[in-house]
Amino acid sequence: MSRSARVGDLLIEELSDLLLREIKDPRIGFVTITEAEVSDDLRHARVYVVTHETGEERQRTLEGLQSARSYLRAALGRRLRLRYIPELTFCIDETLERGLRIHEILKSLETGEKLDGQGS
Repeated sequence: MSRSARVGDLLIEELSDLLLREIKDPRIGFVTITEAEVSDDLRHARVYVVTHETGEERQRTLEGLQSARSYLRAALGRRLRLRYIPELTFCIDETLERGLRIHEILKSLETGEKLDGQGS
């Protein structure tokens, strides 16, 4: 496992704890951190989150996370022994939604094939 991957795993753990215990921004609802991609030089991290909100509420959650970046980075600096604490960028992880959509499409194709096969 590469150093950037290990730092990414550490960021997920620490950021999850910080969001749960210390961030009180009402814009940030229930958020799950799914992945943290850290650059090879360990100076930048793209943090992927899943939220149960949709549309405008999801955008507000993302804005809340973006506004908390400097606080979170400082808190990470107090918790972690790293030469550089990465600059954080938060992104909505759409992998689950895409997977569900693909599943729905495959299911509808399967149902359609069964109906076509029964009609013969």
